[in-house]
Order: sequence, then C-alpha cells, then structure tokens
Amino acid sequence: MKFVIPGGTGQVGTVLKRALSAAGHDVVVLSRHPAGPGEVHWDGATPGPWAAEIDGSDVVVNLAGRSVNCRYTPANLRQMMDSRVHSARVVGEAIAAAGRPPRVWLQMSTATVYAHRFDAPNDEATGVIGGTEPGAPGYWGYSVDIAKAWEREQESADTPHTRKVALRAAMVMSPDRGGVFDVLLRLARLGLGGPVDGGTQYVSWIHDRDFARAVEFLVARDDIEGPVNLAAPGPVPQRTFMRALRAAWGVPVGLPATRWLAEIGAFVLRSDTELLLKSRRVVPGRLLDAGFVFECPEWPAAADELVRRVRGRAVK
Repeated sequence: MKFVIPGGTGQVGTVLKRALSAAGHDVVVLSRHPAGPGEVHWDGATPGPWAAEIDGSDVVVNLAGRSVNCRYTPANLRQMMDSRVHSARVVGEAIAAAGRPPRVWLQMSTATVYAHRFDAPNDEATGVIGGTEPGAPGYWGYSVDIAKAWEREQESADTPHTRKVALRAAMVMSPDRGGVFDVLLRLARLGLGGPVDGGTQYVSWIHDRDFARAVEFLVARDDIEGPVNLAAPGPVPQRTFMRALRAAWGVPVGLPATRWLAEIGAFVLRSDTELLLKSRRVVPGRLLDAGFVFECPEWPAAADELVRRVRGRAVK
C-alpha cells in the first residue's frame, strides 16, 4: 500500500516510516524541509503540488504539528494550535479534491485530551475530557482545547469516501535519539529519575512497535472509526515508571523533585511542567475490544527491551 505521512520527519514519524517500509509499503513523507528520497515539500497550511501524493494513495497518516516540548508561552501555544488545525484542514481539503481518495485517514491526536485524574482510567467510552478539573492549572486547559480543535477539524472534513480515525496517542517510547524515551533515560542515568511532586501522577505510554502495529491494525479494520486510544493497557504512577526505567539501566537511586524544582528544570530544558505533572491515566478500550494484542503491555518489560536496543545502538 501507499502511505502518505504529513509531518512525518519527527520521532513518531520516524518510528512509523521505519516499520511501514520494513513491511514493504510505499511511504511518502510530506515535510516543510524535505531532505531525502521519499520526502515531498509542503507548508502544512496551503494546497500545493504535494496533494498529488494523496490522490491515489491508500492511507494518509497526518502527524503534523509543532512539538509540545517547549515553554507554553502564548506564542508557542498559538503555533501548537495553528499547526495542527491548519494541517488537518488542508489534508482534508486534499482528500476531498482527490479523484481517487485514500480509503482511510488516520489523524494524530493526543491522550492529553483526557482529564488530569487519579481515580479511574480514561477509555474512549467512559473517559473524562479535561479542561476544568480540580487541581489542574488553568492553562492546561489550552492543551485540551488544541486536542479538541484538532479532532474537530478532521470530523468536519467532507470526505465521504475516506474512513476517519483520530489517534489519541500516549507518549511513544522508542530508542531514537531526541525522543521522549531518550530524554527520560538520560535523566535516570544522571540520577535524576526520581518521583516528581510525589510521583503519584499516572504516565501513559506505548512501545514504538505496538504503535506501528496498532496503526496497521486500524488500517485493516474497516469497522473502526472515530477516536481510538493508542496507549499500552498498563499506565503506571510516575514514581513506578521511573523506578522501572532506572532498574532497566541499572541505576540504584533517583533523586526526587518537588514541584518548584520541576518548574526550574522545565525552564532550563525549555519545556513545560504539564508534561511531567499531568496525570494521564489512559487505556486502549477500543483496541482491546477489537482484539488487538499488545506485544509490550507492561512497562518494566518494555523498558528492558528499549534499554537493550539503546545499548545495542551504542555498540554498533
């Protein structure tokens, strides 16, 4: 099959392109800065010659959007919103105008759409959409607004011949440099991988191979549309998550961090504490109901496997 991946040059796109290419699929990446074979220029906001790649393709997986690993300034939040909404809109327009539209459009979304909560997991049927929950800073609601606007743009697109799925993805864990796992492992190796603000907030995650397998599963299942959680069935508290990661690398201790220390660290890293402090307790209800089997459902085993791949990369 031919897959077109707008915004496919980041970590998640690298994971997906690698898996799809290994499976023998034709993969075209749409990028603002194409750098090699199989990459085509687009600006993520306006129609252009790139639309010819979508016409006649089998699957579009839109991953485009400004990285959330940044300070949540008004300007950055606006870029996060605009880059997602505008790219989803123009992808929908390209699909609507195609003579041979793709049969499925997978649109990246985020598990951050769910509420900051500790009491129960969020699945697609019973999950609580976030925005105004007690204990959450008011500006966290903007991340939820971004997620809802992202999904709404896909929903409103006039693409009657193309099935639409919104991928409410948790953090994708892969050994690639610069990804979230790379950052967390670096903290653990430095002895900084302890509980943050008590560490009771839940971490939702998905192993990179399960992410790619879930994408292929959803492409094959013509009966599934709408929001789908892409998260392992075993979310864990942050203190447990980091303890397992330290154990996988062989680091005996991790220094804890208070909320104000987390604020300082996020400032130094030019990131935001929402990424550390929001409790994302998300489970893959629809995937499990549809019969998807995770290869890495629990974090300790997944962390061990990812660490082995990191060590193997260092040896090569």
